[in-house]
This record gives sequence, structure tokens and C-alpha cells, in this order.
Amino acid sequence: MARVKHVPQRTCIACREVQGKRSLLRLVRTPAGEIVLDPTGKKSGRGAYVHAMAACVEAVLKGQRLQHALKVAPTPENLERLRCDLEHAVARADLLARLPAQRGARAEPDPERRAGPSGTRAPRGSRGSGGAGRKRGSVP
Repeated sequence: MARVKHVPQRTCIACREVQGKRSLLRLVRTPAGEIVLDPTGKKSGRGAYVHAMAACVEAVLKGQRLQHALKVAPTPENLERLRCDLEHAVARADLLARLPAQRGARAEPDPERRAGPSGTRAPRGSRGSGGAGRKRGSVP
């Protein structure tokens, strides 16, 4: 039985809903004290997470939630740049959500390509050179 991979959980600072870390946007207080969007999730500094939804982003930017979570008061310039970055991230997430579910999925293999001339697959060991049925060093 295959092991189930652990998915790190984080809480949105706007709506307090817990979700997988990869489905949330990460905001970081850098060592310099500014707040930036972290698309990779790997920047160093104190982090906070928010959903990529307009309602959550507005709640974070409007109230004191960001200041409380990151323990720093953003400057007006920093807040405006963060607003622009978050709006772009929300628009991108919305666009990706509208794409077909097939995105990133592998294409179905072509049955004609893998099948033999009669439409059936070749028996195991009869394809390719050598393979599972032959020992190394033996003469055929």
C-alpha cells in the first residue's frame, strides 16, 4: 500500500480557513522590514498566508490583520505595491481556475502506436533487444 504524502496546512489570515500551503499566497516580512509577496514560498522572513480571492485580499489590506500577523506596520508605499502584486496574483489564480481540468495532465497514449500489426500488444520479452528473458553473457 502506498504511503499518503503529508501536505503542509496553513491558515488564511483573512478568513481563518485552513488549506494546503500551495493553494495560498505567502506574504513575507523581509529582514529589511518590508512586506512582499513570495511566489516561491522560500524567501526568508516571517510569513503569513492568504487565499488568492479578492475578498480575502481586501480584508487583509483593509484591516490590521497583516500588521498583526507579520508584526510590522507597512508603509503606504509598501501597502500600495503589495496591493498591486496581490491583485495580479488573484487575477492569475482566477484565470488558471478557468482553464480546463486537463491542464498539466498527460495525453492519452495512442493505442495504434503501442499495438502490434494485429491490434494486440506484443508479449513481454519479445520487444526490444535483450530484455528480461535473456541472461547477460549467454549466447543466443
